[in-house]
Amino acid sequence: MAGVRIVRRLAIVFLILFVVAQFIRPARTNPRSQPSANLMTKAPREVAQIFDRSCRDCHSNDTRWPLYTQVAPMSWLVTYDVREGRDHFNYSEWTAIDPDDQDKLLGGVCTLAKRGRMPLWQYLLIHRGARLSPADVTTLCTWSEKMRDTIQ
Repeated sequence: MAGVRIVRRLAIVFLILFVVAQFIRPARTNPRSQPSANLMTKAPREVAQIFDRSCRDCHSNDTRWPLYTQVAPMSWLVTYDVREGRDHFNYSEWTAIDPDDQDKLLGGVCTLAKRGRMPLWQYLLIHRGARLSPADVTTLCTWSEKMRDTIQ
Protein backbone atom coordinates (compact mmCIF):
# COMPACT_ATOMS: atom_id res chain seq x y z
CA MET A 1 0.00 0.00 0.00
CA ALA A 2 2.79 2.41 0.88
CA GLY A 3 4.55 1.52 -2.38
CA VAL A 4 1.45 2.49 -4.38
CA ARG A 5 1.33 5.87 -2.61
CA ILE A 6 4.99 6.52 -3.36
CA VAL A 7 4.51 5.67 -7.03
CA ARG A 8 1.40 7.87 -7.19
CA ARG A 9 3.23 10.81 -5.59
CA LEU A 10 6.20 10.38 -7.91
CA ALA A 11 3.86 10.31 -10.90
CA ILE A 12 2.18 13.53 -9.72
CA VAL A 13 5.55 15.23 -9.19
CA PHE A 14 6.71 14.06 -12.63
CA LEU A 15 3.51 15.35 -14.24
CA ILE A 16 3.83 18.75 -12.53
CA LEU A 17 7.48 19.04 -13.59
CA PHE A 18 6.56 18.06 -17.16
CA VAL A 19 3.83 20.73 -17.33
CA VAL A 20 6.09 23.41 -15.81
CA ALA A 21 8.84 22.47 -18.30
CA GLN A 22 6.51 23.35 -21.18
CA PHE A 23 6.73 27.00 -20.14
CA ILE A 24 10.51 27.04 -20.58
CA ARG A 25 10.57 27.53 -24.33
CA PRO A 26 13.79 27.99 -26.25
CA ALA A 27 13.73 30.23 -29.30
CA ARG A 28 13.07 28.20 -32.44
CA THR A 29 14.08 30.63 -35.15
CA ASN A 30 14.73 30.70 -38.84
CA PRO A 31 16.74 33.89 -39.37
CA ARG A 32 16.25 35.69 -42.66
CA SER A 33 19.05 35.31 -45.14
CA GLN A 34 19.68 36.36 -48.70
CA PRO A 35 19.04 33.56 -51.21
CA SER A 36 22.20 34.62 -53.05
CA ALA A 37 24.24 33.91 -49.88
CA ASN A 38 23.15 30.25 -49.84
CA LEU A 39 25.76 27.64 -50.80
CA MET A 40 23.05 25.56 -52.48
CA THR A 41 22.71 28.17 -55.24
CA LYS A 42 26.10 26.86 -56.43
CA ALA A 43 25.25 23.19 -56.07
CA PRO A 44 23.84 20.79 -58.66
CA ARG A 45 20.34 19.50 -58.03
CA GLU A 46 21.44 16.11 -56.67
CA VAL A 47 23.72 17.77 -54.08
CA ALA A 48 21.00 20.25 -53.09
CA GLN A 49 18.59 17.34 -52.61
CA ILE A 50 21.04 15.56 -50.30
CA PHE A 51 21.56 18.74 -48.28
CA ASP A 52 17.80 19.30 -48.12
CA ARG A 53 17.16 15.76 -46.90
CA SER A 54 20.09 15.33 -44.54
CA CYS A 55 21.59 18.70 -43.56
CA ARG A 56 18.96 21.42 -43.83
CA ASP A 57 17.41 21.22 -40.37
CA CYS A 58 20.66 21.81 -38.47
CA HIS A 59 22.90 23.60 -40.98
CA SER A 60 20.66 26.22 -42.59
CA ASN A 61 18.30 29.04 -41.68
CA ASP A 62 15.44 26.98 -43.12
CA THR A 63 14.95 24.50 -40.28
CA ARG A 64 11.74 22.51 -40.24
CA TRP A 65 10.24 22.49 -36.73
CA PRO A 66 7.94 19.44 -36.42
CA LEU A 67 5.45 19.11 -33.58
CA TYR A 68 7.83 17.14 -31.34
CA THR A 69 10.16 20.18 -31.28
CA GLN A 70 7.49 22.05 -29.32
CA VAL A 71 7.42 19.66 -26.38
CA ALA A 72 10.01 19.85 -23.59
CA PRO A 73 12.50 18.33 -23.06
CA MET A 74 12.75 17.41 -26.77
CA SER A 75 12.42 21.09 -27.70
CA TRP A 76 15.52 21.90 -25.65
CA LEU A 77 17.59 19.16 -27.25
CA VAL A 78 16.59 19.98 -30.82
CA THR A 79 17.06 23.72 -30.36
CA TYR A 80 20.52 23.09 -28.90
CA ASP A 81 21.51 20.84 -31.83
CA VAL A 82 20.24 23.37 -34.39
CA ARG A 83 22.10 26.23 -32.70
CA GLU A 84 25.31 24.18 -32.57
CA GLY A 85 24.89 23.05 -36.19
CA ARG A 86 24.36 26.58 -37.45
CA ASP A 87 27.27 27.90 -35.39
CA HIS A 88 29.58 25.31 -36.92
CA PHE A 89 28.36 25.42 -40.52
CA ASN A 90 25.39 27.40 -41.84
CA TYR A 91 25.14 27.00 -45.60
CA SER A 92 22.41 29.68 -45.74
CA GLU A 93 25.07 32.27 -44.87
CA TRP A 94 27.86 30.86 -47.01
CA THR A 95 29.07 34.14 -48.49
CA ALA A 96 29.68 35.57 -45.00
CA ILE A 97 32.23 32.83 -44.24
CA ASP A 98 35.94 33.51 -44.72
CA PRO A 99 37.36 31.65 -47.76
CA ASP A 100 39.85 29.70 -45.62
CA ASP A 101 37.00 28.55 -43.42
CA GLN A 102 34.91 27.72 -46.49
CA ASP A 103 37.70 25.44 -47.66
CA LYS A 104 37.85 23.68 -44.28
CA LEU A 105 34.07 23.32 -44.13
CA LEU A 106 33.87 21.82 -47.61
CA GLY A 107 36.61 19.37 -46.66
CA GLY A 108 34.65 18.55 -43.53
CA VAL A 109 31.53 17.79 -45.55
CA CYS A 110 33.33 14.91 -47.23
CA THR A 111 35.30 13.73 -44.19
CA LEU A 112 32.34 13.66 -41.81
CA ALA A 113 30.09 12.02 -44.39
CA LYS A 114 32.70 9.31 -45.09
CA ARG A 115 33.13 8.61 -41.39
CA GLY A 116 29.37 8.41 -40.85
CA ARG A 117 29.49 11.28 -38.35
CA MET A 118 26.93 13.37 -40.22
CA PRO A 119 24.02 13.51 -39.89
CA LEU A 120 24.16 13.01 -36.13
CA TRP A 121 22.90 9.69 -34.82
CA GLN A 122 20.16 11.36 -32.74
CA TYR A 123 18.80 13.07 -35.86
CA LEU A 124 18.79 9.75 -37.70
CA LEU A 125 16.70 8.13 -34.95
CA ILE A 126 13.70 10.15 -36.09
CA HIS A 127 14.71 11.04 -39.66
CA ARG A 128 15.71 7.68 -41.12
CA GLY A 129 15.49 9.08 -44.65
CA ALA A 130 18.36 11.46 -43.83
CA ARG A 131 20.87 8.60 -43.71
CA LEU A 132 23.56 9.02 -46.37
CA SER A 133 24.00 6.17 -48.80
CA PRO A 134 27.45 5.35 -50.21
CA ALA A 135 26.33 7.05 -53.44
CA ASP A 136 25.33 10.16 -51.48
CA VAL A 137 28.75 10.26 -49.84
CA THR A 138 30.49 9.93 -53.19
CA THR A 139 28.31 12.70 -54.65
CA LEU A 140 29.04 15.01 -51.72
CA CYS A 141 32.79 14.31 -51.79
CA THR A 142 33.10 14.82 -55.54
CA TRP A 143 31.12 18.06 -55.37
CA SER A 144 32.90 19.43 -52.28
CA GLU A 145 36.33 18.81 -53.84
CA LYS A 146 35.27 20.67 -56.99
CA MET A 147 33.89 23.53 -54.88
CA ARG A 148 37.16 23.76 -52.92
CA ASP A 149 38.96 24.40 -56.20
CA THR A 150 36.75 27.44 -56.88
CA ILE A 151 37.43 29.21 -53.57
CA GLN A 152 39.64 32.27 -53.94
